[in-house]
Amino acid sequence: MSPAPLAVMPLRPENEGLLRESIMRLVGGASIEASVKNLAEVDTYPAFLPPASTVFLPWLPGLPYTHLVSVAARLRQAGFEPVPHIAARRLPDRASADDLVSRLCGEAGVTQVLVIGGDVDRPAGPFDSAAALLQAGLLQQRGMRRIGVAGYPEGHPRIPDDRLDGVLNQKMQWATQAGLELYVVSQFCFDGVAIERWLQRLHGAGVTLPVHVGLAGPASMRTLINYGMRCGIGASLRALRSHGVSLTRLAAQSGPESVVWHLAEAQERGALPLPLKLHFFSFGGVEKTARWMRAVSAGRVRLSGRQFELTA
Repeated sequence: MSPAPLAVMPLRPENEGLLRESIMRLVGGASIEASVKNLAEVDTYPAFLPPASTVFLPWLPGLPYTHLVSVAARLRQAGFEPVPHIAARRLPDRASADDLVSRLCGEAGVTQVLVIGGDVDRPAGPFDSAAALLQAGLLQQRGMRRIGVAGYPEGHPRIPDDRLDGVLNQKMQWATQAGLELYVVSQFCFDGVAIERWLQRLHGAGVTLPVHVGLAGPASMRTLINYGMRCGIGASLRALRSHGVSLTRLAAQSGPESVVWHLAEAQERGALPLPLKLHFFSFGGVEKTARWMRAVSAGRVRLSGRQFELTA
């Protein structure tokens, strides 16, 4: 049976003002993700990223964790808040894990990390999952008190939804016992309805964690499709066609405006049961995404149907 259609807030003039403010607030409080190979790239960030911006850092394939430490330290020196990804399955042993966390804290002043399993077929060491690394106690031993974990609005290609929800509940209970602040950072998604229903499902499963919803920043449609197919979010790609519009025609509308509109509208009608923030993946480039975020948070927004557009 298909899910029941979701209600939508009537866009009366007074509601338009609330919706516009909600859009500005959500984007203004968002984080950004930056894949940095060249350290010198970080030196350009102050020109377009606001001071103290939260910047998530993937542990790039083929690079040692020392590179991740160097990028985090460079970001801290530039006045930003680095949040490195720690991929549990890529850590060869406990000593390396401890060294990574110790250096992130000591050399880069890192106060929070995103712990993920890591997309490798076989674990390089003793940690076969994010949960295994969390339960090892290394993070809290080094003073880490705020930790992000992964979420999947459209499911995981190899893990059933009920198991995902159960693991998230276990992590939440573990964090409570350990005195840590846990939050969820989701895989990127193009479908606001899917995100809304996922948040409601998590809440129904007993999850009460804050959720940072992953969205793709402005990028070409080819780039978004390539990332989407790699990350297994086919439902989102199908949602791009849900209104009878071809992917070719959507190429000119490849920003996150419609999804942000939906989440802001859902928040205003009280349909999002968990604390919500946005997290932007900068597939089209950090500068392009950051400038879009600044324009929206500064109020250069005009509502247009069930999305919005930037004004000059």
